[in-house]
Amino acid sequence: MVKAVLFDLDDTLFDHRGCARDALAAVQGCHDRFRSMPFDALERAHAGFLEELHAQVMLGRMPLEAARIERFRRLLAAMDVPSSEGLAARIAITYRDTYRTARRAVAGAPALLAAIKPFARIAIVSNNLLEEQQEKLRTCGLDGFVDALVVSEEAGTSKPDPTIFRVALDRLHAWPGNAVMVGDSWAADVVGARRAGIRAIWFNPDEAFAPVGEAPVPELRALEPVDAALRMILDSNRD
Repeated sequence: MVKAVLFDLDDTLFDHRGCARDALAAVQGCHDRFRSMPFDALERAHAGFLEELHAQVMLGRMPLEAARIERFRRLLAAMDVPSSEGLAARIAITYRDTYRTARRAVAGAPALLAAIKPFARIAIVSNNLLEEQQEKLRTCGLDGFVDALVVSEEAGTSKPDPTIFRVALDRLHAWPGNAVMVGDSWAADVVGARRAGIRAIWFNPDEAFAPVGEAPVPELRALEPVDAALRMILDSNRD
């Protein structure tokens, strides 16, 4: 029987992408060049710089606040906008304030965790900073359902390294054979869970295609209806 359910947080239980879009919409009003840029193009450029700098923060090579400012300095530079530190910092504040106000769970997340709780212990496994993820869980009302929060900052390693999954299992007093991992990233969540010997479920609301040549896994397209999601997660006979 499934006794431990591991979840990714961002874009699995927490609507990071939706919050980021709200924040970028506010940023778009900060400069004429942003206003003249199609939103999809702005989103792609921003996401690229975010991923680059997030990796530097996770490796301890750059402080978080400095990375937030540097992200928009690079974005401005990519658009040939002369940028002072002050301009990038003001835009970073606009983005951060809007993102924090917009914070929300993915639809169905609180109800799903509540439904799982009587049957299994729950852990979050996230490539992020501890304080950031604790705050998201509190803001979205998810913290009361979570038995363990394991983040790369404190674990010293990131998904898909199986070590971080094993840390979560240890904290839940579980083993791979009675655990399942649910996450939106094939590379981090599905591959990592498989390496750790844990059954994987791909949260795939965009109905993306799995990587060519990879063995299929069960796909969850939404967390609602909760009963259907619960059945998939707790069905220990699925491969």
